[in-house]
Amino acid sequence: MNEEIQLREKVLKDVKEYHDKIYKNKCKWKEGDKISYGGRIFDEEELENLAEATLDFWLTSGRFCESFEKAFCRFLKVRYCTLTNSGSSANLLAFMTLTCEKLGERRIKKGDEIITVAAGFPTTIAPILQFGAVPVFVDVNLETANVNVKDLDKALSSKTKAVILSHTLGNPFDLEAVKNFCMKNNLWLIEDNCDALGAKALVDGEMQFTGTVGHIGTSSFYPSQHITMGEGGAIYTNDPFLHKVILSFRDWGRDCYCPSGHDNSCGRRFSNEYNHLPFGYDHKYVYSHFGYNLKATEMQAAIGCAQLKKLPGFIEKRNYNYNKLKNKLMDLGDYLLLPEQTKNTEISAFGLLLTIINPAFNRRDLLEYLEEKNIQTRLLFAGNIIKQPLFNSIRDDETKYRVVGNLENTNIVMNSSFFIGVYPGINDDMIEYISKTIHDFFLK
Repeated sequence: MNEEIQLREKVLKDVKEYHDKIYKNKCKWKEGDKISYGGRIFDEEELENLAEATLDFWLTSGRFCESFEKAFCRFLKVRYCTLTNSGSSANLLAFMTLTCEKLGERRIKKGDEIITVAAGFPTTIAPILQFGAVPVFVDVNLETANVNVKDLDKALSSKTKAVILSHTLGNPFDLEAVKNFCMKNNLWLIEDNCDALGAKALVDGEMQFTGTVGHIGTSSFYPSQHITMGEGGAIYTNDPFLHKVILSFRDWGRDCYCPSGHDNSCGRRFSNEYNHLPFGYDHKYVYSHFGYNLKATEMQAAIGCAQLKKLPGFIEKRNYNYNKLKNKLMDLGDYLLLPEQTKNTEISAFGLLLTIINPAFNRRDLLEYLEEKNIQTRLLFAGNIIKQPLFNSIRDDETKYRVVGNLENTNIVMNSSFFIGVYPGINDDMIEYISKTIHDFFLK
């Protein structure tokens, strides 16, 4: 055994010992301790992988990134996966990919319309406006905070090019109906799957993972998500051409598809002619798009490789917590609207959505009460995004966005909805405490 291997083994042994002494026997939760809405769950394997990547000192994308992408494809049963530095970057890449000139008449151009919802996260919508396309906002169903599919036809126009929707808090939207709408009207479908990794929906007679039915899906690996890399995200597709464009936009807009540290994968590095460049111009420095640098690092991917092995267990525990807490609050139907699972789906719960329906109570009082009791809460992200400050400069400009109807349910979500976390770090004692505290607020 050579010296390098011996030193690595010693480092990894020390890392495991560190985990066992510092992290493994953390004090158990007791009533009054903080209950977070989300957080990282890990063991020695994440720390050992991170140490491995650090010792390699290959700081950009490398073997761990490649390993994660392949394993992620196997899990989702999708052909191509590309790691990114965040879920927001994955959403940006997903949208920008559809602006590629090589898509011809189907490419998204400035002024084209994109159907979406206003009740969501800003970076689902931001790329649309930043590019100069026009988001068309439709309402949601109050029980799911997912798109009301009946509004899709009302939103359709001769300028519509795509539908971009998220699966809210791990509860899939009516994926089959949305897919059929897109197929009927020759529209692109992007699934923002950041809160629903592992969820499934019945489409074409088969249960399929959310994020894999549309043309492009996206995921986030922020610490509160189903698995984490700290920061990180992924974009995935079954379309080889879209995959090639995704890689180009992610990697500076370059035409070359060589992975980091590799040269001349195509075998024609110096033998092609590109537009007005001199013949034989180095293919590694030929650029097809106005792209970005949104790659993930080896350290992020090393953590992700360990997390991905735990994903099925994480999903099972999330769904257990979701159902247990929901059942304990069922008797509060005079005060709270509890979520309904979309028909023909399997959830992968991110949080339990609650909406106050009794006019004698208001959300702010309840949230302050829960936070005082050390129960962390979160709103449904932007609520109604067109009411957010970022819309101040365009609110009166009818060319920038369009609204279908009055977004009645979206406004209720903005004013009365919030969610409680169900991540795997929450145990039965915590659920009992959360339930008791919510009951105390309404009944005492």
